[in-house]
Amino acid sequence: MTVQVNLKKGLLASAVMMALASQSGGAFAIGLLDAYQAALQNDPTYQSAVNESKAGQQYKVLGRSNLLPQVSASYSTSKNRADYTSPNIFGIVDTTHPEYTSNSGVVQLRQPVINFDGYARYKQGIAQTNYTDAQFNGRAQDLIIRVLSAYADAKFAEDQLALSTVQRDVLAEQRTVNERMFKGGEGTKTDVLETQARFDLSEAQLLESRDNVVNARNTLAGLIGQDVTELDGLNDQFKVMPMNPASFEDWKALALQKNADLEAQRYGVEIAEQEIRKSLAGHAPRLDVVAALSKGKSESLTTLNQESTTRSVGVQLNIPLYSGGAVDATAKQAVANRDKAKSDLEAKTNQVLVDLRRYYNIATSSAARIDALVKTVQSGRELVTATRQSVKGGVRINLDVLNAQQQVITAQRDLAQARYSYLVAYLRLRNTAGVLNVDDLNTVASYFAKGTGSATTASLTSTTPASVDMLAESAKMKGMVRGVSLPAQ
Repeated sequence: MTVQVNLKKGLLASAVMMALASQSGGAFAIGLLDAYQAALQNDPTYQSAVNESKAGQQYKVLGRSNLLPQVSASYSTSKNRADYTSPNIFGIVDTTHPEYTSNSGVVQLRQPVINFDGYARYKQGIAQTNYTDAQFNGRAQDLIIRVLSAYADAKFAEDQLALSTVQRDVLAEQRTVNERMFKGGEGTKTDVLETQARFDLSEAQLLESRDNVVNARNTLAGLIGQDVTELDGLNDQFKVMPMNPASFEDWKALALQKNADLEAQRYGVEIAEQEIRKSLAGHAPRLDVVAALSKGKSESLTTLNQESTTRSVGVQLNIPLYSGGAVDATAKQAVANRDKAKSDLEAKTNQVLVDLRRYYNIATSSAARIDALVKTVQSGRELVTATRQSVKGGVRINLDVLNAQQQVITAQRDLAQARYSYLVAYLRLRNTAGVLNVDDLNTVASYFAKGTGSATTASLTSTTPASVDMLAESAKMKGMVRGVSLPAQ
């Protein structure tokens, strides 16, 4: 689906969009929900989970089969040639070689009555299907997390590219002014060299940012099965959702009850328990009801040219006596595997609670962090305006303006990262608690505005108008233009 983009005015915004467009091929803009729908169809990891779930549904059928009647049928036919020796009517022993065809057919029904092994397999089959269902539930939730994470990473990489472009262009303008002032005798060679060195560094950072965009988009494309060139940007109005439930203990109770990994692990313990019962059933007797219908014709020389039909109903008791120690060894092995499953459950529970606490802390602290960064951006813009006025009054120099502008850029980068981190942490918190669903993804998708990818990128550059005229004015007031100190990326 193609999204129409309204480009904002300004040289830097246009440069950013050209840089982003240069990274793309024949692809299209895509929203978060569109990406999720595409991932449902194309993500190989999720499709693997779907097929694994389908296979897992048969465990309960296989387990139940051990308690249901077993019906079998057999039929045989054979060509026979016999040596038959007997005295003839004269008392002389004579040997003949009769040839005949014999036929035999049997239909048998076996119904378990007492079968401890079969019952354990039945219970284990149910546990195995439940285990598969829990695993699939976890992977379905994981797909939501992976889509949002890949989408947010790709969008943040675009934001980083925009900021890197801004830094490069600001230094290019400053380099031009420095060279002009140096030729006019108002600047120094040191200013030119310093600015050139910082410009070269910004070029390297820009190349790295472009690579990051390509890599992030490729990761998203591999997840959704199609290329993209543009992503929806965050809304201007970004508000942290109220925490519901509010307390960590409530989230902990939810996680212990509904977390998909813990649920699967508990079924793993149940599977191991039934494996012990299966092993111990090797010492138990088995009682079956057996019914059979058999028909035969010329089955032997004594029944040559005779047909027979036999109907039988009875019980069969099998009592295992000794199997070379295999039953005891298998039972001990099953007990050890059960204890291992319990230890794995405890370890997974501890890990889930650690993750839950981390995501809870991020979600609860994000409101204050985002508010602080919003204020930082606002105060930084005011500082830029005030510094420009000070430059005109001769109190400040151009370097002070550029430093103030750089603070705004850095704050915008941190603000964008904090917002993306919050959205991912919010879904991860619900995922860890076992209550994540598509409605939560719809909620997060509402934070992105359709068709605002370019506008969002342009907004990153709208507060950094480091123009040549302003730089020149500063140089005339102070007699020189100093280099801009850029923070490490």
